[in-house]
Amino acid sequence: MGLFSKDIKTLNDLFVHQLQDIYYAENQILKALPKMIDKATSPDLKAGFEAHLTETEGHVQRLEQVFRQHGVEIKGVDCPAIDGIIKEADEVAGEVDDKEVLDAALVASAQAVEHYEMTKYGTLIAWARQLGREDCAALLRQNLDEEKAADKKLTAIAESKVNLRAAS
Repeated sequence: MGLFSKDIKTLNDLFVHQLQDIYYAENQILKALPKMIDKATSPDLKAGFEAHLTETEGHVQRLEQVFRQHGVEIKGVDCPAIDGIIKEADEVAGEVDDKEVLDAALVASAQAVEHYEMTKYGTLIAWARQLGREDCAALLRQNLDEEKAADKKLTAIAESKVNLRAAS
């Protein structure tokens, strides 16, 4: 089902489609994070990625709970946006030889992912509330709060260490 598919007729249909989109995205992120952990040389960055890998596993579990609560099948739909962000991250990382600059590139790529997720979760929360699904909104809010916290941690790591090392 494409974003503008004839199968999407109601806000509920759109909510389910976007839920499937972020579910796919979170699962792709689960696959990408171990590679980012391996590439990171900054101990703080590596630890941040490891912590977020665990959080992402929780995001997937919460999304599965939202699917169940909403009474729909747990499944993802292709998300070209997250595929593109991850592909770009892989390409940039493959082009950087300097390890300090690589860490800066990894932070930037991770933040692109976080910002995409924050956008999706914010929209899903609004739609869940509109549909009278505060139970679903509460779970989605937990994911959004963790994504925002991860983004802040990445900014702190970049500004306090990684970018400084990359610039020297």
